[in-house]
Amino acid sequence: MLCPAAELYSAPMSRPLPPGTAVTLHTPQGGFPAGTAGTIVHSPQAGSVYGVEVDGQLVKINRVHLKVTGTDLPPADHEALCPFVQYACVMGSRAFGLSTDTSDTDLRGFYLPPARLHWGLSDPPPQLEYARTGVEEVYWEARKFVLLALKANPNVLEVLTSPLPVTVTPVAQALLEIRGAFLSRRIAQTYGEYVKAQFRRLDNEQRTHGEVRLKHAVHLLRLLLSGTHALRTGEVLVDVTEHRDTLLAVKTGQMGWPEADRWRAALQRDFDQAAAQTRLPEGPDVAAVEAWLLMARRAALDW
Repeated sequence: MLCPAAELYSAPMSRPLPPGTAVTLHTPQGGFPAGTAGTIVHSPQAGSVYGVEVDGQLVKINRVHLKVTGTDLPPADHEALCPFVQYACVMGSRAFGLSTDTSDTDLRGFYLPPARLHWGLSDPPPQLEYARTGVEEVYWEARKFVLLALKANPNVLEVLTSPLPVTVTPVAQALLEIRGAFLSRRIAQTYGEYVKAQFRRLDNEQRTHGEVRLKHAVHLLRLLLSGTHALRTGEVLVDVTEHRDTLLAVKTGQMGWPEADRWRAALQRDFDQAAAQTRLPEGPDVAAVEAWLLMARRAALDW
């Protein structure tokens, strides 16, 4: 099985383990106990299910259950964990309504590793990353994902509100149904800090090089628009098609930085006013999010 993006974008991921590779079972499989030795006979053309000869029998086994004999490779690499992606959505310029004919596709979401991977000597990766021609995928581990969202991380809050979902399992749907639990007045602080850091970078570029990186300028402006909308309405704004022409004028240089900076200052005043008047709660609903995570962990017990 490829990651969810395979339904839209077909391309190989990392090279599979070749036939003849000696492996051991990380967990009991096909009636054989953990630690049993085997040899890969058939490698998948796509996905992670291998044909493994174990004690004279051919057993189909997912890569996540195998450890390469005589190496320090972990039992589960990024490719093997791909089937455990619960939520994937399109982000970046395509989700923002700012894409052009040359835009790449960014996929973001979270994965839920099998519970047993938390019980061993090593932790599952905090995030999975895959890069293909024109497609970049990043999936955070479930706990890390919700912890970032509870801190009002703009990137993660936008993932939860993407208008372009690709894969939504029942576990992910349960989280989307309570995504309002993440919204609080922390948005004012977190978005504000991101904006200030980005503005300092642009200001330094202007003073040092006499020009700014236009892509960074667009990111700053979009964050102000999104943050203000969230503080006023309780909903994170991802699609900024309403402002597409102006933002693309900034990105292409048709609108110079002095004019764009005046717009930024006006947006900043609007953001500050929204922060002062917001009706969002002081903090997120931690109890609701923790209840979801415990449910998700229970669902992963049998994986």
